[in-house]
Amino acid sequence: MKKGTLNFFVMLFMGSLAVLGQEVTTGKDVAVTNTESGKVRGYIQNGIFTYKGIPYAKAERFEASVKPDAWEGVRSSTMYGPVAPLMTSTTSVQDESEFVFDHDWGYTNEDCLSLNVWTPSISDNKKRPVMFWIHGGGFTAGSSHELPSYDGENLSKKGDVVVVSINHRLNVLGFLDLSAYGEKYKHSANNSILDMVMALEWVKANIENFGGDPNNVTVFGQSGGGAKVNTLMAMPKAKGLFHKAINQSGAMRSGILEKEDTQAIAAETISILGLDASNIDSIQKIPFEVLADASAKALQNVAQKMKDAGKPVIGFGLNWGPSRDGEDLPFQVNSNEAFEMSRNIPLLIGTVKNEFAPFANMRFLNASEAEIMKHIKDTYKDKADDYIAAVKKAYPNDKDPKDLLDVDTMFRPGAVAQANRKSSLEGGAPVYMYLFTWQSPVFDGKYKSLHCMELPFVFNTVDKANHMTGGGAEAHTLADKMSQAWINFATTGNPNTDSLPEWPAYSEENTATMHFDVTCEVKPQWDKELFEITSGN
Repeated sequence: MKKGTLNFFVMLFMGSLAVLGQEVTTGKDVAVTNTESGKVRGYIQNGIFTYKGIPYAKAERFEASVKPDAWEGVRSSTMYGPVAPLMTSTTSVQDESEFVFDHDWGYTNEDCLSLNVWTPSISDNKKRPVMFWIHGGGFTAGSSHELPSYDGENLSKKGDVVVVSINHRLNVLGFLDLSAYGEKYKHSANNSILDMVMALEWVKANIENFGGDPNNVTVFGQSGGGAKVNTLMAMPKAKGLFHKAINQSGAMRSGILEKEDTQAIAAETISILGLDASNIDSIQKIPFEVLADASAKALQNVAQKMKDAGKPVIGFGLNWGPSRDGEDLPFQVNSNEAFEMSRNIPLLIGTVKNEFAPFANMRFLNASEAEIMKHIKDTYKDKADDYIAAVKKAYPNDKDPKDLLDVDTMFRPGAVAQANRKSSLEGGAPVYMYLFTWQSPVFDGKYKSLHCMELPFVFNTVDKANHMTGGGAEAHTLADKMSQAWINFATTGNPNTDSLPEWPAYSEENTATMHFDVTCEVKPQWDKELFEITSGN
């Protein structure tokens, strides 16, 4: 047989294997089920019933969302819905880092209130745990399918759970506070969070038709999605709509804006647009690009005014996000009232070892040890030796000089603070703490345990996200353990599995933290001295 012919048959065989690995069933009577608004039709892939782009609400710009219009017949629901418009459209990317993240930017439309469902069955009368995923991207960007790791099929299949993911309003569309300009804008400061509540209400009303249990719902999210989880835990309107919570790298905000701040941003935006109270409704028709540009300038102007007045700006600079409006969010997210509201919600919380540090320190990738030590000295001055000692104490197996720079001290302190506070509530639900320390081998390992790195392991999507994980056997083994822990937590409120060491509930006394790596182990807090040194830098 000629070599070319042999290659053809090899490629044909490999293609057949790929097809066999992705069995898809479609048809007009396939995967049809009911919702309050009408019937939907999805498809079945690898035994999992899959639905995409189901409307859970509708909304006029800057108005609170309401239930979607009903439809006749069966709605085809096989493709992801539109994503919220971005403040700045993506027109170019960094080649290498884009390879790692492998984004799917989707298509934008302000009518973006849709959700996706993955379930093992719609007709066996089982009530499965529901895992309700909230995407990252701060409160300004992202979508339910932005990263390949977000796909819910493998998690649903492995855990016999129903996975739901959502799109919702973001940035200026979700948070411009027009409450001073009329009753119909009463909720506008937190419309984005109210969209999530509407999606949870959709789950409560409809998820039994998808094989799910409305009385066993876990909200989980990463980065901005984790911050959204914290916000829902502080929101009276969300109380009772979920029963467990998972916050992944999302405890970085110490608070949310106050009404005086959000109304100042709105007033500045309106002024830049040349509007006033007499013609405010025209803001609902202004092209999004014009609105985005004006509101971005307004954020800059108000931030400068706050700085001039000596008023601290929460988070990573003044930006869009939830606020204490006295209506839908009556408390600060870290207030006693908020913690009391979520007293009975079990919490799984953690971060990844390096978060954004590999990106921030990329300029030191080929730096000498002397250059790195000089940078540490310039940064920490008389605390430089203490900083180095604290990093080496926390991570004694790290030998590369750049490792001294790449440890996260931005996200984990907030997670520890939240875990300490919640676990101290007398009679409260348990807290479980983790740290993801596994290091990716891609591009010679320089991305380490980067922000988002744990997601393919949580969703058991190592192959779908192989640009980030490398897709090797080591990653698959860890994904099997980690995804099962998330499934068990969603099922029972306890993440312990037979494949992991015993994982005690966290307390400020035992500080028990599960380290996810090639070898998983539970350790007490190891970086307290490091946080004390870096808290002022």
